[in-house]
Amino acid sequence: MINRRLLRIKILQILYAHFNTEEPSMVKSEKDLLFSIQKAYDLYYYLILLIVSIRRYAELRIELARNKKLPTFEDLHPNTRFLENEVIRKIEKNDTFNQYLNETKMSWVNHPELIKHLYNKLIESSYYQKYMEDPKNSFAKDRRLIVNFFSGELENYDMFYDILEEQSIFWNDDIDFVIIMVVKTIQEMRVGRMELLPMFKSDEDQMFAIQLLRQSIIHHDEYRKLIDDYMVNWDIERIASIDSLIMQMAINELCEFPFVPVKVTFDEYLEMAKYYSTPKSSVFINGLLDRILADLTEKGKIVKTGKGLINE
Repeated sequence: MINRRLLRIKILQILYAHFNTEEPSMVKSEKDLLFSIQKAYDLYYYLILLIVSIRRYAELRIELARNKKLPTFEDLHPNTRFLENEVIRKIEKNDTFNQYLNETKMSWVNHPELIKHLYNKLIESSYYQKYMEDPKNSFAKDRRLIVNFFSGELENYDMFYDILEEQSIFWNDDIDFVIIMVVKTIQEMRVGRMELLPMFKSDEDQMFAIQLLRQSIIHHDEYRKLIDDYMVNWDIERIASIDSLIMQMAINELCEFPFVPVKVTFDEYLEMAKYYSTPKSSVFINGLLDRILADLTEKGKIVKTGKGLINE
């Protein structure tokens, strides 16, 4: 589930903390990285639980309306299509999902206002109203409703973001990515199948993260000096520390990971620079890395192997 772009971002954050602490420890930083990755995976389950909690809130509202002293016809004969949504029902019955929640003790029970607000946003949406009025039911329509909810109702919703950020500082940069993964999970659901995404796509991704962190720490002084050597009329102390770390990670990846294409490395770190540093950083980093890449390749220190990677 957690792709290499998010892994690189998390490593950058851990490295920044590592080199800005009085007594940096590689062991501690590695534990912090793995914890941060685990928290992102927790968020994946937590967000899936969100739609289940909204369905349960809707069920409670219907039950309360039915038990009024003077219930209306609508109170006694409610439209229960949302309650019977097969996608949500399938999630609720999934053993892996329930086991994970039992182990982590995650719940939205302490945030009833958020559940209420999201329920109201949902029922006021045109796609929900169309869904509830549609005389024909299907699993595809149930699935589309949930995809529309995750794709549209959470974006830029301050209450939602604030609550998540209060619960974990590790979630600040994870939310949008994890929502995409939740949508992907829902889109791939079928009548007879629901597969939750694993934490890592493969064992190679987990090792990539650990090795990138370790090698970036081990070679920190070496790559920092290398960057300094390529600076012209610049004082390395004046470079934003985050820019320096981004370049060190990129050089590390170019030199130590022969199976990662050069273009992939450049694209990933330039995107990180656009998001995490100054507006001009990506241009500056691109120019400097270009020079370093050319020289290190000529010296035989950057060698790419594998189909499609040689001389790339």
